Amino acid sequence: MNGKPTPGALVWRLSMKWRVAVDRALAPLGLTHAQYVLLSSLYGMAGAGKWPSQRELADHTGLEALYVSKLARALEGDGLVERTRDPADTRTVRLALTDRGREVVTPALAEVRVLLDRLLAPLGGRGSDRTAAFVRDLTTLLDAPLD
Repeated sequence: MNGKPTPGALVWRLSMKWRVAVDRALAPLGLTHAQYVLLSSLYGMAGAGKWPSQRELADHTGLEALYVSKLARALEGDGLVERTRDPADTRTVRLALTDRGREVVTPALAEVRVLLDRLLAPLGGRGSDRTAAFVRDLTTLLDAPLD
């Protein structure tokens, strides 16, 4: 071993660094990183005209389906998310932001944009060519099957 960190170790450390940074940025708003991921994803999907099921939201976010279900129930209890049985398939639960959910996620989206500007500054910012290449490389790795 040459003492240099492996790509896997670097991805892990970067992931943890960003997660902690997001948690800290959102703490004053009363949100965790996982809650933000669910709420912001619902916000974006609704903007695209989608009414996702819990499974679709799990696939979209990369969170485990069981965790999305548990998190959605808690957010429903807080009045931020509405869970509705799909009329076409009552086994499917569809999720949507409530008005209060939109009120909570809107400042969180702005806070995370500011944070991303800071985190991506070493690559030239969110709109830089280096950031675009970084996103392409990460997407390639995420899209590659593990088996």
